[in-house]
Amino acid sequence: MTGRLPLYGYALLALLSAALFLPGFQGLPPFDRDEARFAQASSQMLDSGNYVDIRFQDETRYKKPVGIYWLQSAATALATDLTGTPKAIWTYRIPSFLGAILAVLASAWTGARLFGGAAGFLAGLMMASCVVLGVEARMAKTDAVLLATVVLGQAALAHLYLTRDREAPAGRAAWTAPLVFWIAAGVGILVKGPIVLLVSGTTALALALWDRRAGWLKRLKPLPGLAIVAAIAAPWLIAIAIKTKGAFFAESVGHDMMGKVAGGQEGKGLPPGYYLGSFWVTFAPWSFLALLAVPWAWARRRIDAVRFCVAWIVPSWLVFEAVPTKLLHYTLPVFPAIAALAAAALLENFGRTQERPRRLLTAVAVALGCLGFGALTLAVALIPYLVDRRIDPVGLALVPAVAGIFAVFVRLILQGHHRSGMAAGVAAAAILYAGTYGAVLPAIEGVWVSRQVARAVAATRPCPDSVVASAGYSEPSLVFLVGTPTRLVHGAAAAEHLAGGGACALALVDDREEAAFQAAAGSATPVRLAEVSGFNYNTGKRVHLTLYGRPAS
Repeated sequence: MTGRLPLYGYALLALLSAALFLPGFQGLPPFDRDEARFAQASSQMLDSGNYVDIRFQDETRYKKPVGIYWLQSAATALATDLTGTPKAIWTYRIPSFLGAILAVLASAWTGARLFGGAAGFLAGLMMASCVVLGVEARMAKTDAVLLATVVLGQAALAHLYLTRDREAPAGRAAWTAPLVFWIAAGVGILVKGPIVLLVSGTTALALALWDRRAGWLKRLKPLPGLAIVAAIAAPWLIAIAIKTKGAFFAESVGHDMMGKVAGGQEGKGLPPGYYLGSFWVTFAPWSFLALLAVPWAWARRRIDAVRFCVAWIVPSWLVFEAVPTKLLHYTLPVFPAIAALAAAALLENFGRTQERPRRLLTAVAVALGCLGFGALTLAVALIPYLVDRRIDPVGLALVPAVAGIFAVFVRLILQGHHRSGMAAGVAAAAILYAGTYGAVLPAIEGVWVSRQVARAVAATRPCPDSVVASAGYSEPSLVFLVGTPTRLVHGAAAAEHLAGGGACALALVDDREEAAFQAAAGSATPVRLAEVSGFNYNTGKRVHLTLYGRPAS
């Protein structure tokens, strides 16, 4: 079954997506460590006017291509011109916000093309309100933009697959799908390397092997298509290769990519099955629908639309599970296919009848779905107490409110009231996200250590251009919030900076570096200006920092 989603359906999805993604978009401080690194590198690109090289302070940053930095720089420059906004993290998040909305709309189009307009709308609704895309839409990183390129490419591939037995179109019509596919691939490569081709390539390979025919892939026009990809990505790749004498490829491919494939990079090596376990949170509140859809999809595996989704999901998922380095958002590129299958199955009541109720599967799916979404809701209520030792009334109120609406959602779905059930599911997600991102998280002082430091520096700095030397606390968000000249050093070097940096110098010292700092300071006792305490969620340790000024003369 194929169909169309009316234009007002896309407009409604865009509005709903924006409403779901906006809470906390401006109010949340920069997250460590990836978001702060991306934003800081984009900020330096704007300041320097060098749009080829990528740097974090004086260090090269060659793990990812330049695409996201260009997008963040352009968005920030435009936002600054239009609003007069000084350096702020939200301007660097604009590409992720827009990329997430585009991914939702592309998911809806693909779902409509595969299973009809109603299924497409529901698939878009699930993507807009699932946990992991909501996180990525609020972070100045690559993944929301990458998802948009993946889904656009998969949409073009799905069109070619579904029409493979029809007479090939001629003229401009023959180029529409290939152009979308290859332009999406080129942009995706410029944003995050070959991940976009991994998804589309494994999908095409799985379909070719499953059907034992691959002739329809010629409609992709591979040779002109590769030329399009080269035209998009090659100019910068050549420029950075020349500028760095090949160091970019050694770092991005040899260290970053191969480090993730060969071992658990940055301590994130986890066994296969991790994504299957985390799926109950990352795709919440819709994860239990996905499990209920499995028998439905298996029974209809010979249908082209179902087959395409399975080929989209399974090979990529296996690759992600096999790679030792695992992060919660890595499986996001296959979520649109899961959403499309879940939506189509839901509209057919998952193939259940009075003779085949599948009570055990339903019980397991509901239990796991409740566990995932419930654990997330409880975590929001508990984190303020665990970090700041206080009870947040909004977080506490979210637990019964979200749990009650989620229970209504599950009951309505199981009773076959799909429209009202989906509305309840979106309402549960919307209330949780609005409370979490808009109120609870921004108010947890202990989590945002760099924000506390930035406020202390702003309140006590002797000069507008005071430079801080930080000993023992080196999170990228500190550099973004306090300034690019910020020095990340050890205790003795912080004391030397304070002594030799003039009247404007400041030093930030972690308790672990305090002894070395005081020993290097000698008899010249630094002036204690402020103290900051909190929880460094990257290291899992509490920190206590002291901000010092020059000794009184």
